[in-house]
Amino acid sequence: MSVINPNETAKTWRASRHEPSVQLYLSGVQGDAAALVEARVASFPLSLNVIPTADSIEPADLAGAAAAAIQVDPDGAAPVKRLQKLAQVSGTPLIAAAFEPPLALVRSLVRAGAHDVLPLPLSIVDLETALAPIRDELTKRQKIAGTSRAKVVSIIKSVGGVGATALLSQLAIRFAQHEAAHGREACLIDLDVQFGDIAFQLGLQPKLSLEDLLEAGGRLDGDLLRATTTDHPSGVKVIAAPAEMMPLEGIPNEQLLQIVELAAREFGTVFLDLPTNWTNWSLSLVARSDLVLLVTELTVAGLSRAKRQLSLLNSQDLGSLDVRVVVNRFEKNLARTIRQADVRAALGRDIAYTISNDFPLVRAAIDQGVPINDIKRKSPLGRDLDVLDAGVAAVLGLER
Repeated sequence: MSVINPNETAKTWRASRHEPSVQLYLSGVQGDAAALVEARVASFPLSLNVIPTADSIEPADLAGAAAAAIQVDPDGAAPVKRLQKLAQVSGTPLIAAAFEPPLALVRSLVRAGAHDVLPLPLSIVDLETALAPIRDELTKRQKIAGTSRAKVVSIIKSVGGVGATALLSQLAIRFAQHEAAHGREACLIDLDVQFGDIAFQLGLQPKLSLEDLLEAGGRLDGDLLRATTTDHPSGVKVIAAPAEMMPLEGIPNEQLLQIVELAAREFGTVFLDLPTNWTNWSLSLVARSDLVLLVTELTVAGLSRAKRQLSLLNSQDLGSLDVRVVVNRFEKNLARTIRQADVRAALGRDIAYTISNDFPLVRAAIDQGVPINDIKRKSPLGRDLDVLDAGVAAVLGLER
């Protein structure tokens, strides 16, 4: 296991809890603006960005933000066009700010998409008034989302090569088939942006991938998300890893969290296949998860590395997460060498699930891109996957 950026320290390598912030884009710090730095207004944390009023703002920079207050130059039509262009491609509420804005400019900015227009220097009172309705609307949406069945399941590995991706692919197939019987959907996102091959293992040839969603920025919505998925015959919706390798550190944390949240709302249950190497964004997704499956093998080395993963989560204040240990490629003779008591002593918890070792069956399923049941209708491996599927559904509160 390694951190993608070796220059990051333990103090900076932290999971983001995805708290929406308000981005301030000002040409300078005047009046009360200095007091706004690292402050909270209308329950939102503020983030100050000092940039010239003529500079463009990328829609991706606003992904996950609760709102953005943007300074505009009251002279000329360019500032209005700048804000209008940003409003057209970003779903983030925009608040314009200007020195002594004339009424004509205020009207133009509102028509261009501004939720409000505030005078500069920016004051806490004015900003509180402008953000209050945005806060109330966000709270309302969160309450609605909280009552839905939007769930996230993350799969992490004790180390690469434990067969976690093949296990997840077959689990997602079973899970989606059961969900379809209840009129629900499930989505599988391959977040191993360098070596992910879930689409290959499922026999799919996706035209679009996670990279297209990342490039969408503010254009991201439910329709685009669905257009990016590839349907497996089982019913599981697959968002494939990029066709070309992407640098792990190049993926925006807030934007990826936004994609996962949208997928959870759109499909109900989302499975995330995370890369072996930890990043800030993978840690943040684990923090968001309703269930974490830690896949390992019943070996001394496998348990030792699984313990390191659990220790990492504890060090990041994520010890309260629901983490279930899954032993893949399990063979009964191994249990005679490593007993349950040994596992409990090593990990501080028992094994939740064991998945039988049947490499020829898994290999045949991967080569043909089909569920293992298409190769062999009844098998110990199939029965173990059924138990795992039922266990995941129970944790998520889904009937079977």
